[in-house]
Amino acid sequence: MSRILYPIIATALVTIAPFLLTFEKGQNVVHGLLCYSIFGLLLLFVYVRESQAKSKKVCLALIAVLVAATSFLDLKNILSANHGNLSWYWIIPLVSTAIAIVLLKETRKISLNGISFIMFVSMGVNIVAANFFPSQPVFEMPVLRFMTSSFRAPSERIGLTEDLKKRYNAVDSAMVSRLYVDSSRNNVMILVESWGIPIDTNFFNDEMKIFEGCLNFAGTHSRIYSRTRGAEREDLVDSIIKNENGSRDSVFIPAVLSNKGFKSVFMFGGDSSIQHRDRYIHRMGFDEVVFTKEISSDSVIALKIDSMLKDSTSKTFVAWTTRDTQFPMGDDAATVEKIYFEKMFNTLKIVAELAKKHPETRFIVQGDHEPILSPQEFRQKFYRRWVPYVVLN
Repeated sequence: MSRILYPIIATALVTIAPFLLTFEKGQNVVHGLLCYSIFGLLLLFVYVRESQAKSKKVCLALIAVLVAATSFLDLKNILSANHGNLSWYWIIPLVSTAIAIVLLKETRKISLNGISFIMFVSMGVNIVAANFFPSQPVFEMPVLRFMTSSFRAPSERIGLTEDLKKRYNAVDSAMVSRLYVDSSRNNVMILVESWGIPIDTNFFNDEMKIFEGCLNFAGTHSRIYSRTRGAEREDLVDSIIKNENGSRDSVFIPAVLSNKGFKSVFMFGGDSSIQHRDRYIHRMGFDEVVFTKEISSDSVIALKIDSMLKDSTSKTFVAWTTRDTQFPMGDDAATVEKIYFEKMFNTLKIVAELAKKHPETRFIVQGDHEPILSPQEFRQKFYRRWVPYVVLN
């Protein structure tokens, strides 16, 4: 067992160290737990070390260099994804590689057939796990990620065009919802799953047309992190305060409105364990948190909100995260594009119809992130970390 255990531990060290030590620069990146190529190289290192080859020292040195180079490439991928500078981080691959090789000191020789079998099974585990946990891959592929980002990522994804900034007020801040909450009436805050800003403005213009008749204001803003749970926290923050001990703490909109006599409710058409909402939603000051045991479509949740607004005898604040446009939707970019826009237009129409039914209620609708879990070819059609928001009624 130690023949595999120590190489796994050593691989985890080399893989995770750059991700963790870059702090916030790595939190926005979907990253594997183990680097596939480094795992194979470390297994090969053990094999060569125990062999009788004449050029053993040269081969071991070459493998160590390849491990460090692959780790450095992974580090570059993390930093480039967040536009971070290399700074002192270049030393991380060198140190982690050295420690990993020391960890392999007691590992016994593994045959080439054994290495081939282990790598084959590892790839199978990665593929199977991806179907259940698409947002957390088991293995990282630094070389493939580097090639994909180098040859496919258009530079225009980084920032909005000047025309788009003028047409839709661009705000370089995630905390915009608190600016539009109206404490004199009911408020519904809706976070639309995977609603990003398409580079093709025709799609974006068509989305905005859905809200004609109830649109009060339309804008765009940037996200700090491309994660739904991060967007839920950002949108629901009212202010950030300093405690007596100097630490920072967040004051959330539901708690503020509850103190003003509002009934505050959070709604999601799924189980509370999704996105680990059971760990933080209850701490935001909601009077009521509604999850469903089975998956509920956006139309079903919209009906629940419609009834709530009709029957409410006090001012109400509702926060709803949609889910119909949740990924994955497939592997073929063309098919995903067709399905995505069909679902997105349907969800936005549901929201618009709900707002038109309740003109006395303020609706604040935002995207959580661009389609980050979609095929790379389709994801490149959206501005990176920019999302739209609309204020209705």
